Amino acid sequence: MMRILWNSFKKGVLSRKIGKIPASLRYEKTGEELRSLIIKKFGRSLHIREVDTGSCGACESEIISATNPIYDIQRFGVDFVASPRHADALLVTGPVSRNMALALKRTYEAMPEPKFVITCGDCALNGGAFKDSYYSIGEISKIVPVAAHIPGCPPHPLAILDSLLRLMGNPVT
Repeated sequence: MMRILWNSFKKGVLSRKIGKIPASLRYEKTGEELRSLIIKKFGRSLHIREVDTGSCGACESEIISATNPIYDIQRFGVDFVASPRHADALLVTGPVSRNMALALKRTYEAMPEPKFVITCGDCALNGGAFKDSYYSIGEISKIVPVAAHIPGCPPHPLAILDSLLRLMGNPVT
């Protein structure tokens, strides 16, 4: 124990403070704009129910990273909920597999009005690499109406935030 303390004392402070990264500043600015639009439209947080309809897991990984302490999308008024009955939006990832089509439709129907659907990732938009697969339905818009799309494979947390900002800037139908 004493050896560790002595070595730490001899070496001194090795880390240095890193200033704000330009992408970080953009993320903060976009997030603040999003928070003001969400409060204006909903008067509270935007509640999102995420549904994986057969993805590889990359989009879910980026969504999870958007909620980690580095990006912390919740501070901008975006909350992920476990029940579609508490959700304002449905975030769909992956190509719709045949066994998930009915589950997706029922999840959408369980949501209260007003509700909207956001697709996340290239696979969710049109099936991506799996669009010609025998087990893929293809476009999600065949099952539920889509209001917005988050592009990318997988989309970066900043792309998720940008897409939500664009969606909140437009009227939700």
